Amino acid sequence: MPEDYHRPPLQTTTSADSIPDRTRAVVQQFLAARLAGDTARLASLFAEQVDWLLAENPAAPWIRPRSTAAECAAQFTELAQYTVPEDAWASVDTLLVDGADAVLMGHLSGTVRATGKSFEGPFALRLTVENGRITRHHLYENSLSIAQACAS
Repeated sequence: MPEDYHRPPLQTTTSADSIPDRTRAVVQQFLAARLAGDTARLASLFAEQVDWLLAENPAAPWIRPRSTAAECAAQFTELAQYTVPEDAWASVDTLLVDGADAVLMGHLSGTVRATGKSFEGPFALRLTVENGRITRHHLYENSLSIAQACAS
């Protein structure tokens, strides 16, 4: 390196108002509302239009296309109707935040009410937060395990 080279200062942000901090705060509110089953709070966290991705699964009635805040929040109510809430379990092993994007990874399991069969597997959830609301919700999960649990 030339003698007159000066390394630029590191850009560090410690402000509570940084984009990653705001993203993390909304994700934590989302998780708290999800855990509490607070559909009204969930609806308030989603933007009016949401880029929702969850591979359609004809065997699972709660897994279908959604695009509005109300539809997205209703997914959690529908999940409770079709599965046994007492058997539902999820753990978040990793939460990564990069600007407006967050990725949660972990494991989930549950039991389908109609069949009594269980499902389980890893998941990854990508959320994007813009202006304090979730604009992207892409969930990747073990859809084969869920389909098998839904089969009579």
